[in-house]
Amino acid sequence: MSVATRHDPSGPVDAPVAPPRIVRQRRMRPGLLGLAVLLIALGGLGAAFAVTSVRATGSYLAVARAVPVGTVLGADDLFAVQVAGGSGLSPVPATRIHDVIGKRAAVALTPGTLLVLDQLTDQPLIGPGQQQLSLGLKTSEVPARQLHPGDKLLLVSRPARDSEGSSAPSTRFEATVIDTASPEDGELVLYLALAERDVPAVVVLAAESRIAVVLTTAA
Repeated sequence: MSVATRHDPSGPVDAPVAPPRIVRQRRMRPGLLGLAVLLIALGGLGAAFAVTSVRATGSYLAVARAVPVGTVLGADDLFAVQVAGGSGLSPVPATRIHDVIGKRAAVALTPGTLLVLDQLTDQPLIGPGQQQLSLGLKTSEVPARQLHPGDKLLLVSRPARDSEGSSAPSTRFEATVIDTASPEDGELVLYLALAERDVPAVVVLAAESRIAVVLTTAA
C-alpha cells in the first residue's frame, strides 16, 4: 500500500491511496456475432416478404352461393374479395366480372371459393355422341321441385292409350339436364342431352305424351 504525504503547517498526515482500476474489454464471441448477423438478415428477408405479399394482394372473384354444374353464372352468384395471390393460383380478377357472367359452370361451384376460369365453359353440357332436345312437362310430371343442369334423368315410356291389356315392356332412356325454362303457360321446358340413337324414339314418345321422367342423380 502506498502512502501519500501532505505538507501542511499543521503537520504531515498519512492516508492510503487506492490503486487505479483496470477496465477489461469484453471480447465478442464469434458465435454470437454470427447469430446477430443471421438475425438481422432474417429480419430483412421477413420485411421484404411482407412487402411483397402486400403488393400481391388484389381483388378477386369468389363464389357467393352454390352453383350446380351447367348453370349460367349471374352477378348474384359472385362477390369480390381481397386476397393475396399465391403460387399456383389463377383466380379471376374482380375487374373481369363481365367476362364471366353468362358462362356456364363446368363443375359444381362451392360458396366461399375463388373462381378460376378453368371452372367455366361457353359450351352446353353435351358429350360426344349426344344430341340436345327439349321436353315440355306439366307441373305434375316434374320429378322434383327444381331441376338443375347436370341432373341425371331416366325417361320411361308409357303404354299407348289405345293399347288394351298390352304388356309391352317400357323403354328407358338416360338423359342429362342441360338447362331449364319456365314459360308463362306454366309448363317446365327441359333441355336434355341424350344419346343420338335414342333421340328419334324420344321425339315420338314426347309427341304422344308418353314419357315419364325420373330423377336418378342430382347434380
